Amino acid sequence: MSVIVGEWRSIAQRVTRSITYYYTSRTPGGDNPSPSPPTISPTSSHLDTTFPSPSLSTPLLPDLPSHHDVSSVLTPSALDVPTLSPSSPSPSSSPRPLLLLFPWLGARPGAMAKYRDLYLERGLDILSVESTVWHFLWPRWGLEYGAEVLEVLGDPRFKGRPLLVHAFSIGGYTFTQLLSQMVREPHKYPGLAQRVVGHVYDSMVVGSLEHMAKGLGLTLFPHIEPLVQYTALLYFWLFKSQTVYYYDKSIQVFYNSPVTAPALFFFCENDALCDPVAMEAVLDFWRKRGIAVETGKWKESVHAAHLRCHPEEYLSTLEKFMISLNIAPLRAKM
Repeated sequence: MSVIVGEWRSIAQRVTRSITYYYTSRTPGGDNPSPSPPTISPTSSHLDTTFPSPSLSTPLLPDLPSHHDVSSVLTPSALDVPTLSPSSPSPSSSPRPLLLLFPWLGARPGAMAKYRDLYLERGLDILSVESTVWHFLWPRWGLEYGAEVLEVLGDPRFKGRPLLVHAFSIGGYTFTQLLSQMVREPHKYPGLAQRVVGHVYDSMVVGSLEHMAKGLGLTLFPHIEPLVQYTALLYFWLFKSQTVYYYDKSIQVFYNSPVTAPALFFFCENDALCDPVAMEAVLDFWRKRGIAVETGKWKESVHAAHLRCHPEEYLSTLEKFMISLNIAPLRAKM
């Protein structure tokens, strides 16, 4: 699929059902077309073992269910991954930066297009990694999915490219599952953490189990929020060894992330899915680790909709952050 915007054509290529590759090329009459998209091999990972870490009482939690795919792992078919002849950048050119984009749960294509365009206009390619609620509700599936994404990044066409991360809501949890796999098997992903030049977190979900359960009810079924909250807490209690145990380890991994590149957090004080006190604790911990942390913070805003609610401030903050990373300037005005 391709969309022409001015002299640039935005092209989307399906890698799996939940992973899509976006890149740009000049329309007829332009120059410097981007390289062809990579051919991705089918991936499969089945991770049943865990790694030890201290228990925490404030797990990192994703947002709300909006669909019911049990797994996003799909063996690519002829419709998913086109057959392409290999092409490589010339030896004198630098690898094209790759954005790892982790949308919020149930994000509509039009809403995500606004964010993709910001990065495509900078000359970045994008690997969009969608999440399902089952990756969170049954964390072992989330870990398997994280391994799948890492295998995609290990494809020769992506290997060695500078990485920028932008994660929304549940996307932050999914990215943490990638980090968990990197910590568990560092020999399989040497140098990957160092390839990340920056990471952006928009509406990261942070808080206690009670806080998450309340946010779940308010967002999904506000009229029966107490019932939803009770049901969610009961689920966590019944399957504690398969849920809370993994959440505690995930937050530990995130706190001690192997990625130490500069970070930018967008959040607000009235977000039902984010405890601002817990969020500030994460920021303080990272700063003490020596990580450069910037924030875009509002007293009132909407979960995963800060760009819509505060466009000028959001874009200005993101622009300054990108400049600090020495990412190429925009081809067009934001």
